Amino acid sequence: MVDSLNLRQADRLEVTVIVDNYTDLTLVDSTETFKRAVLSPPAAPLAEHGLSCLLRVFADSEEHAVLMDTGMSPVCLLHNADFLNVDFSKIDSVVLSHGHCDHFGGLFAVLSRAPGGLPLVLHPDAFLRRRVNIPITGHLRESPVLKEDALRKAGAVLHKVTGPSTLASDLVLVSGEVERVTDFEKGFPWAEAMINGRWVAESFRDDQALAVDVKNKGLVVVAGCSHAGIINTVRYVQKLAKADTVHAVLGGFHLGGPIFEPIVEETIEEMRRIAPRFVVPMHCTGWKAVNRFAQVLPEQFILNSVGTTYTFG
Repeated sequence: MVDSLNLRQADRLEVTVIVDNYTDLTLVDSTETFKRAVLSPPAAPLAEHGLSCLLRVFADSEEHAVLMDTGMSPVCLLHNADFLNVDFSKIDSVVLSHGHCDHFGGLFAVLSRAPGGLPLVLHPDAFLRRRVNIPITGHLRESPVLKEDALRKAGAVLHKVTGPSTLASDLVLVSGEVERVTDFEKGFPWAEAMINGRWVAESFRDDQALAVDVKNKGLVVVAGCSHAGIINTVRYVQKLAKADTVHAVLGGFHLGGPIFEPIVEETIEEMRRIAPRFVVPMHCTGWKAVNRFAQVLPEQFILNSVGTTYTFG
C-alpha cells in the first residue's frame, strides 16, 4: 500500500465471485466478459447472504491478487474457494468493505490458510459495535463485532485507513470514506452504532469500494454493500481516479427491502447517466432491484451467480 493516489492503468482485471446470495447451475452461458463455473451435480457451490470477490489484476509482467470481503461464514467461503481453486496464501492483501459480519465472517478462515500473515486494509470504524433498531417492533438486534486483538493474533497486519489509498503497486484503488452528494441515498435509518459510549444513528463511514482503471476500457468499480449509496460510490471513485468512463459496476447496491426499494428507480436513472458498459448487481441489491436493472438496462445487465469470473481488458 502506498500513500499517493497515482493510480496506474491495468492491462486486465479478473473478478471471481467466491461468495454471493445467488447460485444457479443452469447458468452455463459464457462470453468474453464472463465465464460461469461449470460443475456437475452433486458438486455445486454454496450461496449465503454475504459477499467475497477475488480481484486479479495484471499489468505487463505484474500480477496481483486482492481479496475483497470474506462472506458470512467460513463454511461457504472455504467450500467455494476449494471448488474454484482459490489459494488464499497467494493473495497480496485483503480489503474489508465495512464492518458487517456478512463481509468479515470468513476472515479468520482466510488468515488460517495464509500462515505467513496477510495485510488487512479496513476503516477503523469496522470495529464498532452495531445494532439494528426496528422502530415498528422495538426490536433490537446487535451484530457480531470484529475484534482487533483476535485479528492480530491470527496473523492480520492491520492497515487502518480512513481516506483513499492504493494497493497492488498502485493498480487497485481503495476509496476510503465515500462522499455523500446525492439527495436520495440517505443511508440505513434503522442502523445504530456505539460511539463514545452511546448508541447513535449509523453513518457507515467505513463503507468503501475498490476500483481498477483498465486500459482502453475505463474504471471497474467493485462495491461491498454501498451503504454510502452506489451512485455516491461510483461518482466518488470517478473523482478520485479523475476518470469520466466507467466500464463496469459490480457488487452489492443495498436496494432491498421497504426502506430502499423507493429509491430503486432514481438509482437506475443515475446509473444510466453514468453509462457503464456492464452492471452486475449482487448480494444486498434485492430481488426487485435486480429485476428492474435487468428490465431497464438489458444490454448492460449481467445476472451474477457464485463462481462467475468477470474479465475486463
